[in-house]
Amino acid sequence: MDLILCHTTADFDALGAAVGLTRLLPGSNIVLTGGSHPPVRDFLALHRDEYPLIERRSVNPEKIRSLNVVDTQQRDRLGKAAEWLDLPNLREIIVYDHHLGQESDIPATRSHIDSVGATTTLIVEKLQQQEISLTSAEATVMALGIHVDTGSLTYDQSTPRDALALAWLMQQGASLSVISTYRDPGLSPQLQQLLTEALESLEYLCLHGYTVAWVTLKTDGFVPGLSSLASELVELTEIDALLLANEYPLGEEDSRLTVIGRSQIPKTNLNLLFQPLGGGGHSQAASLNLRKVDSQAILKQLLDGVKVQIPHPLTARDLMSSPVRTILPETTIAEAQRILLRYGHSGLSVVDTQGQLIGIISRRDIDIALHHGFSHAPVKGYMTRNLKTITPDTTLPQIESLMVTYDIGRLPVLENEQLMGIVTRTDVLRELHQERDENAEGGEEERQKSNINLPQLQNKLAPQLWQLLTIASQEAEKRGWHLYLVGGAVRDVLLAETAGSLMIKDIDLVVDGFHKSADVGAGVELGKALQQLYPAARLEIHGAFQTAALLWHKDPELDSLWVDIATARTEFYPYPAANPEVEASSIRQDLYRRDFTINALALRLTSPRAGELLDFFGGLLDLQAKQIRVLHANSFIEDPTRIYRGVRFAVRFGFQIEPQTEEFIRYAINSGVYDRTAQENSRTPALQTRLKTELKHILEAHYWKSALQLLDNLGALQCIHPSLKLNVEVLRQLRLLESCLRRFDLQPTLIHWEMRLETLIAHLTPQYRAKVAKNLQLQEDGIQRLQNLASAQPEVMESLPKCQSPSQVVQLLRQYDLPMLILIAVQSPRSLRHQIWEYLTVWTNVQPLLNGNDLKKLGYKPGPQYRQILDDMLAATLDEIIKDKTEAEEFLAQHYPK
Repeated sequence: MDLILCHTTADFDALGAAVGLTRLLPGSNIVLTGGSHPPVRDFLALHRDEYPLIERRSVNPEKIRSLNVVDTQQRDRLGKAAEWLDLPNLREIIVYDHHLGQESDIPATRSHIDSVGATTTLIVEKLQQQEISLTSAEATVMALGIHVDTGSLTYDQSTPRDALALAWLMQQGASLSVISTYRDPGLSPQLQQLLTEALESLEYLCLHGYTVAWVTLKTDGFVPGLSSLASELVELTEIDALLLANEYPLGEEDSRLTVIGRSQIPKTNLNLLFQPLGGGGHSQAASLNLRKVDSQAILKQLLDGVKVQIPHPLTARDLMSSPVRTILPETTIAEAQRILLRYGHSGLSVVDTQGQLIGIISRRDIDIALHHGFSHAPVKGYMTRNLKTITPDTTLPQIESLMVTYDIGRLPVLENEQLMGIVTRTDVLRELHQERDENAEGGEEERQKSNINLPQLQNKLAPQLWQLLTIASQEAEKRGWHLYLVGGAVRDVLLAETAGSLMIKDIDLVVDGFHKSADVGAGVELGKALQQLYPAARLEIHGAFQTAALLWHKDPELDSLWVDIATARTEFYPYPAANPEVEASSIRQDLYRRDFTINALALRLTSPRAGELLDFFGGLLDLQAKQIRVLHANSFIEDPTRIYRGVRFAVRFGFQIEPQTEEFIRYAINSGVYDRTAQENSRTPALQTRLKTELKHILEAHYWKSALQLLDNLGALQCIHPSLKLNVEVLRQLRLLESCLRRFDLQPTLIHWEMRLETLIAHLTPQYRAKVAKNLQLQEDGIQRLQNLASAQPEVMESLPKCQSPSQVVQLLRQYDLPMLILIAVQSPRSLRHQIWEYLTVWTNVQPLLNGNDLKKLGYKPGPQYRQILDDMLAATLDEIIKDKTEAEEFLAQHYPK
């Protein structure tokens, strides 16, 4: 006998999952282990015969082969049927549930637990996989299970999988009229009476902008449907969290306490509060049942737990952009438009000569003025003067209310009548969206992979690196600043698999706190403070970019660590491929200026919200999807080195370049903007020094071949020179180069990435080689080598075949250094290459059989003739005219008599 057990007081999700399992386990039966919710009871009164339900008392335990438990992991929720879990004749116990993070005391042989809105969804997915069809009655009760447990897909724990499951059940014939009847059956007369009592007895507490209510109802006995009463109370009173307690006697000295919790407060988790007391559920809905306890003590314990969990609400200080771009009232419409374009804002604050805010002008206002030909007019004629303002301490709910009530898109933040920042509608929407994502229960395993907090960061990082970050955050907090770990370091931590071993070599820290006294020199000040604590580090200051860098060199603990510390800033490119112009700004704008979403992540290191992960652009999702996505459509036009970085990240991590990002790359390359900007501007750093840096990163990595091929596929090698392509001949030469480096540079003495770059440049026609090398600011010897290659290669190719002896080959080739011979070899036919290789491997190692000391002993006076004698003797040795010292002395006596 295969049995399916529903928990006591079965709800529609438990019943729906059980009904679905009967189709997966033909011949199995469902046991309701202890009553059901009133709507379920009423539903079964009409539909019981549609499902294989049996009474617990009719089961012969000796015949049970397997138990399948649905919608719970706790044996005490199975009533007396829990005794069957210990039967010796059981073949297996399988648990199906959607409550993550619970400690199960059921000895399951298999478990199917996943973060979906309803357990029924898990069963539907298995039915779909096995292509099993349902009757209308089966589909209806299963659809009820998903509807009720997900609030018809409105609860935060709802997932796309639940929606897909519901769609399939509708295809199977689920009755919408039956679902509408039982999904919200209304309150029974007893519950209506208790609702009145609860409304009169509710106690309230307001904390951090949220309202928490609690009430204790005393009844003569068990009251079914209290969860419906709790939901009704929340809806009627619009409270944010509720603790509903029901106490009733079981005998003269016994009593039972039931507590039902509901919460709509972000980041609260009732499941964590109820579990230690033997209860459980979801983060937003949980319950417990206890006997012989002090009901008020239990309620106080739970209430205190809720208070601790309620997060401090975000304030305007946390949300606002600062500093604010301001203009004077006499600024022309045309100039205001130029400023909007430069900074990407949707509006500008207008201040008087004392810095007092007097108005705001939006992009729409400017567009209308331009449309009517008033580009010359001052903005004071078009700005809005009737302003709503907030303070730095105004909370997010208050800000949201102001924006909705007055239909305002931006709110200036004033402190002591000074403009400190501005909060836009986009800031609010982004934060609300992020809160919803954080509060969702979907995909717990995936969230653990993508989210991170300070303990997780500490566990992943090498201890000495964690200590450095801790000290840096403490120094920032002393000055009233926020400090963030940003960019690639956050990305690498999220991707790291192992714990306690990650030693990142390049770290970016950003100081944000412009409105709290941090000015443009904050990053430098913090760098100086850290250098005092780490005297082994060298401090470099880059004033133009408001950054400081701490560099360690082969330190016993930190090795060769590089830490960049910058004040949060925004940037503007005056023309494509230029160096950006930077200005102090906020962390949001600092992340907005970055290249790819996976690099636009920030982890806050300072209190009060230490461990907060900022992801404004979907970087976490892109990490999960393993794709490289650019932040802005014009990103590659402004900075072509981002193409090379994107390729480097894609190949390094095994990611794909997102299709639209690839389109942006190809458009930027094919637009000809790089050629035009190089002709119009003497300095184009993104096509010179910064491009060289990216080429270095690529060509010294083990994946350099794959990266070059991807760059060529995108047409991006044109950034080096318009004619450069990775054709068959270039690939052949690069393969030959690797062979040369392995054979002739074992030490190594050459810089291999530079040799790869020189090989690429050498493939260009001679007139472009030196020019490209100079543009990329290669070392002087490399530039000269590429310039001289045009004359050296023809000379070698013409003279080498004419050499009749090894000595002639040596005489020809020894005038060139190793890098030049390698460049010549990879471009030469096999026969000539063989001679060059033989010269480098054999003949360069041959020495004259006699040296200067030998000549002196033989009576030859030291002088210029020594060089000629030794050269002639080397030639005779190479050509095997002489083979030992005796023959050498005879050769000497014959050709250089005393």
